[in-house]
Amino acid sequence: MTTHATLSHRSAAGRAGAGPGSAPGAAYGDARDSVLTPRQAEYRVFARATHRLSDASARHAEGDRLAYFKLAEAVHDNLRLWLTLATDLATDGNGLPDPLRASLISLAGFVEKHSQLVLNKQADASALIEVNAAVMKGLRGGTERD
Repeated sequence: MTTHATLSHRSAAGRAGAGPGSAPGAAYGDARDSVLTPRQAEYRVFARATHRLSDASARHAEGDRLAYFKLAEAVHDNLRLWLTLATDLATDGNGLPDPLRASLISLAGFVEKHSQLVLNKQADASALIEVNAAVMKGLRGGTERD
């Protein structure tokens, strides 16, 4: 899914993985990040967001009273990742094929709607986790061209 203006380093990497719920020092980045391909960096951003969603969702399901706040934060950060991706996909210079771009933009719309349901306690985060996992599978399975 690597795009002309790679999502990972410039926009989403600092947001989805370096929030208040991330590991100490994450705001400064990992030295290994500088040698990642764009596809690997995008995978890592999605992996961090997905891990946060999964962890907070599991804690919330176990009845942890404070977990909803972590879940809301993870959902918000995941939504920001998807909106950043959708914005990049909508630009004329994006190098992905039009059908893939349209599919990913459609997924971003789903993520936005389902995120609201999760935040309103009308749904759980499992669908968001599954969508992210599918994108990660695509990033992992494709060939690197950048």
